[in-house]
Amino acid sequence: PQVLIDKYRLLGRAQATTAMHFPKDLAEYKQALRRIKFEELFYFQMNLQALKADNKSESNGLSIAYDEEKLADKIAGLPFKLTGGQKRSLSDILADMRSGGHMNRLLQGDVGSGKTVVASLAMYAAYTAGFQSALMVPTEILAEQHFDSLTQLFPDLSIAILTSGMKTAAKKAALSAIADGSVDMIVGTHALIQDAVTYHRLGLVITDEQHRFGVNQRRIFREKGENPDVLMMTATPIPRTLAITAFGEMDVSIIDELPAGRKPIITRWVKHEQLDVVLDWVKKELQKGAQAYVISPLIEESESLDLKNAIALHEELSDYFADTAQVALMHGRMKNDEKEAIMQDFKAQKSQVLVSTTVIEVGVNVPNATIMIIMDADRFGLSQLHQLRGRVGRGEKQSYAILVANPKTQTGKERMKIMTETTDGFVLAEADLKMRGSGEIFGTRQSGIPEFQVADIVEDYNILEEARRVASQIVSDKNWKNKPQWQIISQNLKDKGNFD
Repeated sequence: PQVLIDKYRLLGRAQATTAMHFPKDLAEYKQALRRIKFEELFYFQMNLQALKADNKSESNGLSIAYDEEKLADKIAGLPFKLTGGQKRSLSDILADMRSGGHMNRLLQGDVGSGKTVVASLAMYAAYTAGFQSALMVPTEILAEQHFDSLTQLFPDLSIAILTSGMKTAAKKAALSAIADGSVDMIVGTHALIQDAVTYHRLGLVITDEQHRFGVNQRRIFREKGENPDVLMMTATPIPRTLAITAFGEMDVSIIDELPAGRKPIITRWVKHEQLDVVLDWVKKELQKGAQAYVISPLIEESESLDLKNAIALHEELSDYFADTAQVALMHGRMKNDEKEAIMQDFKAQKSQVLVSTTVIEVGVNVPNATIMIIMDADRFGLSQLHQLRGRVGRGEKQSYAILVANPKTQTGKERMKIMTETTDGFVLAEADLKMRGSGEIFGTRQSGIPEFQVADIVEDYNILEEARRVASQIVSDKNWKNKPQWQIISQNLKDKGNFD
């Protein structure tokens, strides 16, 4: 809008585009950058702030009057005590559910901090009030796992699973049970938001690893029910600086402690030439009944090369552990059911060592696995290393993460060093942010974070804050979409499919 061009003394768009490529001098180039960055961040914030305003104005959120007594009994009957962080987060969520406003909350917690239990209890609360709840996860392996844990936790409830890989008959049965209300809780992948799915009385929607689902997918879910309450969970620790901006339309709860009895994972960094010593130690651990993951890095330039790495590693380790252990291989080119079968075998201890290229799914739970070896660890970012490390340390036994790397750069060395010094995901996330900027942290896969062409959430934090301030000022006027000076904004958001 012209008002903002004047206010911030911005170049015109055509002039800025030309100056980005053929600047007269450095000053003009900087002006051009400033204009394009502001535009990108401003529209990003407009989208968030408009969503937030729409959510808040829809006081037609559900008021979920759950049965406090039943819920208290359920919590008392758990085989473990909730941590302080879990209790605080649960009471935030329950207060939102009970209120008539629409809940839009992000639940952040480090790997293994027990977010799933909190989410399950919220689902149970919705059930006591006569509502269905849905839990959406990024992969079929995770859907199966959550389905199993909910079934164990609530043996007397009717729980359905819905994934795109299901057989037609099973899918049909699930769809009709969801529609007629004979199912209390539904777990699934993106299949949960397809047109064919009709919910009977959807009160609560939970998305796990929510950065993999974009804003539009979240909106489809809202439209599936009578504006159900929404809870999003992530184990990717997001530095506080970014949480407000990237998830500006949400309230945030944080679980900042691990369940009692969990031992912190011991992390060691070794050079490639010390690998023999490590493998020798692993052999002894395997003989005592342990299990180990070995991760081979994903080389983005070449999937075929990446596969060779893993296959060669698998062959070497199969030879090395021939008399001790069964070594399995998992990679990104396998079909889902193959991966699922390999994972189940590992869980059932039919294989003791699992070599994998692709990141072992976030949240996959094998309590007996106590060793995580990451080859060429310097190729991963801190948050990714932290996610991988969190695949172990899920039982009572002491767990270990071994980073095998000969980093060539100072940053690489610093990264290895900080991994051995802390297991706190938030400390690591702040460090990662300083070392790498936001673009890499969120990675291209994570669709919840916008892809900016020029702007960078970290470097341009000041512009982002200003964009947020002016965007929230604009939407604070309920009638803003009809004001002539903001027509260009509502048109832009419509073109991007963000508004009706």
